[in-house]
Amino acid sequence: MAARVAGAARRVVEELDGDASPGDAVAAARELSAAAEAALQAAVDRARAAGQSWREIGEVLGTSRQAAFQRFGHPVDPRTGAPMSREVPADAADRAAAIFAWHDEGRWADILAELDEEMRARHDPGRLSRGWAGLAGMFGRLERIGEPFARRIGDDTVVDVPLHFEAGDAKGTVRFSGDGKIAGMAIRPASS
Repeated sequence: MAARVAGAARRVVEELDGDASPGDAVAAARELSAAAEAALQAAVDRARAAGQSWREIGEVLGTSRQAAFQRFGHPVDPRTGAPMSREVPADAADRAAAIFAWHDEGRWADILAELDEEMRARHDPGRLSRGWAGLAGMFGRLERIGEPFARRIGDDTVVDVPLHFEAGDAKGTVRFSGDGKIAGMAIRPASS
């Protein structure tokens, strides 16, 4: 693990100091990031094996114990006893951001097509547009969509999307079920 990180770090230095193309430097930095993430996972696994609590690990990482567990833990499905997947579908973050862009563009039919049957039964274009108009009344026009953060929670993938309006910020959340359909969606004012 240490050799992988050291090798990736050397390549980043070589690419940034040399005459390499910007794309090569980005690829080397991505390789270093992946190596560092793998090293961090190994270090957390080692700390857990040595008896450190998730609270202690969270403190070292500057986060909560729950956030540390969600990122590095190895949850076991209580229904089956099997390890739960932590893999996030590659397109989940982009799809969630698109849902909020579609709200802003009034693409209600496109949003409805992404909902699972249960959500679709409770929503229609009128309800979606009224909700978005309510947000516009509180926060003004949507100015930009921030970087989404996706994670696995049980069988679902949950994506938080920062929404920056002209008079305030909000957080949009989209929950995708295992089949990729939207099983939950919410927009809340951002925490102060």
